[in-house]
Amino acid sequence: MAPKKRSEGEMDVEGEVEVVQSKNKRHRKDKPWDTDDIDQWHVAPFTPTDNAAGAFTEESSFATLFPKYREKYLREAWGAVTRALEPHGIACSLDLIHGSMSVRTTRKTYDPYIIVKARDMIKLLARGVAAGQAVKILDDAVACDIIKIGNLVRNKERFVKRRQRIIGPDGSTLKAIELLTGCYILVQGNTVSVMGPFKALKEVRRIVLDCMKNIHPIYRIKELMIRRELAKDPKLANESWDRFLPQFRKRHLTSAEKSAKKRETAEVKSQSRQAVAGPSGVGEAVEQEKPKDKPKKKVYTPFPPAQLPSKIDLQIESGEYFLKPREKEAREAAKRKQKQNETTALRQAERAEAFVAPVEEAEATVDEKRRRRKQREMEMDAVGKSEEGREARKKKKKSKPSEDADEAMDED
Repeated sequence: MAPKKRSEGEMDVEGEVEVVQSKNKRHRKDKPWDTDDIDQWHVAPFTPTDNAAGAFTEESSFATLFPKYREKYLREAWGAVTRALEPHGIACSLDLIHGSMSVRTTRKTYDPYIIVKARDMIKLLARGVAAGQAVKILDDAVACDIIKIGNLVRNKERFVKRRQRIIGPDGSTLKAIELLTGCYILVQGNTVSVMGPFKALKEVRRIVLDCMKNIHPIYRIKELMIRRELAKDPKLANESWDRFLPQFRKRHLTSAEKSAKKRETAEVKSQSRQAVAGPSGVGEAVEQEKPKDKPKKKVYTPFPPAQLPSKIDLQIESGEYFLKPREKEAREAAKRKQKQNETTALRQAERAEAFVAPVEEAEATVDEKRRRRKQREMEMDAVGKSEEGREARKKKKKSKPSEDADEAMDED
């Protein structure tokens, strides 16, 4: 007869609880060599001894074009590039006739992934990154990302403004992003070259793409700063950080959102009015909305309204229709120039207001102080004399009725 299985938490004779192991973990065994001090995510460097198969059977190569203005710099720095690739067994060549750079594996190459790193390096060199910085991509801990921003904004002026927004005044925004993410960022033409850890590349890509979509980088920078401070607290390691992160509201609302917002404000106003009025009709003096005046009925006429003049008719009246194309362009340019001058004058006036000195009251001189003192004394004397006159008149009024009464007694 098979022994009876104990249920989970069933006590044995001695009173100890026997822990029942789950079916999924019953074949797992302890690993004494796997301790907490081992970094599971550490990437060990690839050495020639790790390549047990020996030399590669096939040659791999990559090539990339570079712009004309980079030719002089690349010719000067190509010696440093060759010296950096030589220990890894990678051969490189610079073709100034066709304007291209190429890298390829050799019989000495032992790392199968180093050719991809060499490809990234020549891409960075073509995008304007300095040779000393581009060589760092050969390290396993460093990755790169070339973000294309040229086709995200159609308007050229808007594109230049938003690209400049990534850099910021005197490069302050770009420096803040570099410090928070630990990446190297270079904004060049229609691309943004980024070098750094894998996780940080994702953050930089999001910041750059959002900036080109008219979301200012300062919002992402603020969020990164908060995340950096929260990461220092070990208590919040397993908690959600959503309550700490800022929730930025979209400034541009759709027409439906605007109408919904108007309805909400109208309801709040009506509720506040009813609360002020109260059930007994108190607060009737609260202003009520006046009914709109009904539009007056138009008098019916069987004749159609007069036809409005067309654009050509107006041009004929003003004489613009008979002008030559050059004269028209000159006229439009003059109008535009005048409008620009007016706008410039208004803006300069607004800026100049900040530099206008406030009106300061000068301290009174000794003569002015004496004059004021004399004037004050004269006013006080005039007021005193007027008060004395009033008292004298009051006394006369009081004495008159007493004199009339004495005369009446003498007559009796």
